[in-house]
Amino acid sequence: MFSITAKDAEDTKALGAALADFVRGGDLVMLTGDLGTGKTTFTQGLGRAMGVRGRIASPTFIIARTHKGTNGPDLVHVDAYRIEDLDDLETLDLDTALEDAVVVVEWGEGKTETLADDRLEIVITNPTDIREVGDDLEAADSGLRELTFKPVGLRWQAETTLEDDLRKAVEDNYA
Repeated sequence: MFSITAKDAEDTKALGAALADFVRGGDLVMLTGDLGTGKTTFTQGLGRAMGVRGRIASPTFIIARTHKGTNGPDLVHVDAYRIEDLDDLETLDLDTALEDAVVVVEWGEGKTETLADDRLEIVITNPTDIREVGDDLEAADSGLRELTFKPVGLRWQAETTLEDDLRKAVEDNYA
């Protein structure tokens, strides 16, 4: 497990884009974080670097959206916030999507771990304590985010350069 600080939305997208070099069809990436922490922003960077078609937006109201790959796997972007139990999850048929696509699930913690023994869990937090900034919305949404990456299973633990490559993506963003 390792953590990387993103200074702004561009860093968050750069981290997603760098992850594109590692993902392949059949991968599950779980994104956890409060509203507005950058889960969809991260997915936008990933999708752009994967070369998928279509605008990547939060799938909140449709729950799952498939973005067709142009030269690689499709990207299935899921918002599991409204999923309450395994029956709801099964209606999405994500286990079938996981055969060929990269599946990114927002709000999946405690709901989608059973989909794959091998997965990359990413927790995104805003380290700014809202109680400290009070009504200062600019300080509360400074853009600063902490992304904690937890490789689960042999597939992700075998990616020995993952941490270095992701750190380099943020450094290159400021070079």
